[in-house]
Amino acid sequence: MFKVVIKPLAEQDALNAAKWYNEVRIGLGDEFLLALDAKINAIQRNPNQFKLVYKGVRRALTERFPFGIFYIIEIDKIYIIAIVHTRRNPLFWKKRKK
Repeated sequence: MFKVVIKPLAEQDALNAAKWYNEVRIGLGDEFLLALDAKINAIQRNPNQFKLVYKGVRRALTERFPFGIFYIIEIDKIYIIAIVHTRRNPLFWKKRKK
């Protein structure tokens, strides 16, 4: 099984979004984090099932929340480089490295 490494900027993406959702409704941020966790588990089980969007970078869309998880697969590791709202410019993460 692949080891998942969540890069610090991607982790910050998730925490910022969870904070915003909790401001909308208490507990909604926790639901967002659970949705992310479920999708990350799906990525870990079968990382090639999600769409290749740019030079080795794949994107998995979360359920219920409009976010994409951008990641790179290497030999035995998956590097999550960004967690992005789908309305945001989808190419800003190109500057991020693993």
